[in-house]
Amino acid sequence: MSMSNISQVLVRNIELLSAKTPLFINLIEDGFIADYLQNYPEANITCFNTNFIDYLAISDRYKSKIKTLFTSEYNTKIKHDLVVINFPKSKDELAFTLAMIAPYLITGAKVILVGEKKGGVQSSPKLTQHFLSCCQKIDAARHCLLFGGIYETKKEGENDIFTIEDWYKNYQINISGIALTIASLPGVFSQKKLDVGTALLLDNLPKDMQGKVLDFGCGAGVISCFVGKKFTNTDLSLLDVSALAIASAKKTLLLNGLTGNVFASNSLSTVNESYQHIVSNPPFHQGTQTCYQATEEFLRGIKKHLAANKQQKSDITIVANSFLQYLPIMQQNIGKTNTIARKQGFSIYYHKRD
Repeated sequence: MSMSNISQVLVRNIELLSAKTPLFINLIEDGFIADYLQNYPEANITCFNTNFIDYLAISDRYKSKIKTLFTSEYNTKIKHDLVVINFPKSKDELAFTLAMIAPYLITGAKVILVGEKKGGVQSSPKLTQHFLSCCQKIDAARHCLLFGGIYETKKEGENDIFTIEDWYKNYQINISGIALTIASLPGVFSQKKLDVGTALLLDNLPKDMQGKVLDFGCGAGVISCFVGKKFTNTDLSLLDVSALAIASAKKTLLLNGLTGNVFASNSLSTVNESYQHIVSNPPFHQGTQTCYQATEEFLRGIKKHLAANKQQKSDITIVANSFLQYLPIMQQNIGKTNTIARKQGFSIYYHKRD
């Protein structure tokens, strides 16, 4: 695997990253961590990832050599003297991340932010002005920027306690007479309002749903909660690659008086059951990058997870941007698939297993 542009920029500045207890946030496994270990073999490294794929790749390669965490809320007994943050896709998520790690930084800790120019990293000095001193650009290369600053302990009287409950954004939706409260953490898809694609999907679900339901790429849990409220004889399973989405979906279920099995998965890697109904507004972005792989793997492999029951039919309902070539993938790997609705650049694809 070739080293990403972001990792190349970090390697270019490796001499600035000397630390005893570095914390790497949402870095990918592409060789940078190995390079860092070669330069600083005594470092006590912690890698914190909210993306399940990246977490697995790092933990599988380094095992006990470094500490790895996949969770929505960072918690440790370690005090860090360096933090390297892969600049997140949303400014709110950066604020969330900085507030979350603050209790675990020593005074004077170096904080490095790195990201692609088009991802918004150039706004780092402004976004961190209340958190860091002397945040300034250190390097620009490979279409990326690297900023660095110094963390100073909050002044006496300022709140330094992080509570994840304070970061959920709640909003109300009402579709076909079904009212739901949605809770979402920063960075989770459709954090502040119902998106057009999901709304179209909810209007085109099967007329009757019962039995096991799988919500692939569940985000904040909108689809599953609507299904659970409308079709009470269902057993909900929700999966996502994001720890922030998983936490949000669990919170949304709780707020709406529902229960479900919410779990992390790299596409279908941890899916072991069969389902009567599979629903999805599948993601095609990973951070700021366009990424179709997980969804295409899902569409190629999902047929074996459709329940085969003569007494009850099983089906798949997908919503996607119309320009995405998901229909031919479904027809080839699942079987006859119909386009049952189109609206505002989105299409609904439906397969029924006879």
